[in-house]
Amino acid sequence: MTMLAMDFAFPRPRAGAFKVWLRNLLVWRKLMVAGLFLTFGEPFVYLIGLGYGLGRFIGDVGGMPYLTFLASGLLASSAMNGAAFEGMYSVFTRMVHQQTYDAILATPLEVDDIVAGEMLWCATKSLIVGIPILLVATLMGAVTSWSALWAIPVFFLVGLCFAGPSIFVSSLAPSFDFFNYYVTLLITPMFIFSGVFYPVGALPEFAQWIVNVLPLSHAVALIRPLVAGMPVDDLALHAAVLAAYATGGYLLATGFIRRRLIR
Repeated sequence: MTMLAMDFAFPRPRAGAFKVWLRNLLVWRKLMVAGLFLTFGEPFVYLIGLGYGLGRFIGDVGGMPYLTFLASGLLASSAMNGAAFEGMYSVFTRMVHQQTYDAILATPLEVDDIVAGEMLWCATKSLIVGIPILLVATLMGAVTSWSALWAIPVFFLVGLCFAGPSIFVSSLAPSFDFFNYYVTLLITPMFIFSGVFYPVGALPEFAQWIVNVLPLSHAVALIRPLVAGMPVDDLALHAAVLAAYATGGYLLATGFIRRRLIR
């Protein structure tokens, strides 16, 4: 078997992936205050500043108060950021600077277990970030329907969607500066154009086509009606797109992490 075929064979995760997930959870518990402040603080400022401030001048958008419109978009983008930044900076730190993966590979665990465990942990970070924001949005009056609880499993799916591509980028990165390309060229444009702050329909038609290919627009399309107590249109399509990004990212991440760790 060639090295290329060995690197990109179909992933074979095992129960050991949960040990990697648990290891990350135990470490995060020691740093949770600073971590939550960083990931929760920015969306909270947007929610207060734009939701209350700008919302007074905008009124209703898409059949709902602008505060609800904004809160649902921020929930989707926060789930994205929680997984994406964990998959980039934290994974790179464990892989390169702390050499955690080298230590794990000295045990019976394998590379596939590491990647699967990191995928689960990144998705868990989306839950950790999303649930408090959902609670605050509810206290602020932006959430008025119990259907918003269905957004919680969507947070996890969104986390999986962005975990794989971010871990893949980490496998290519020579340093932390490399992540600026991914953030500037993909994460930030999605945050601005994927319907977080205004309807995608406000964009030119060609831009709408591009935006609707990106995963965050599908995350917003799933979470927004759940938060607003409205029916979800094209549920299967949005879920399938997110699952496809999660699967493709997972396959790429596994193959390239193998190539980087197995020399």
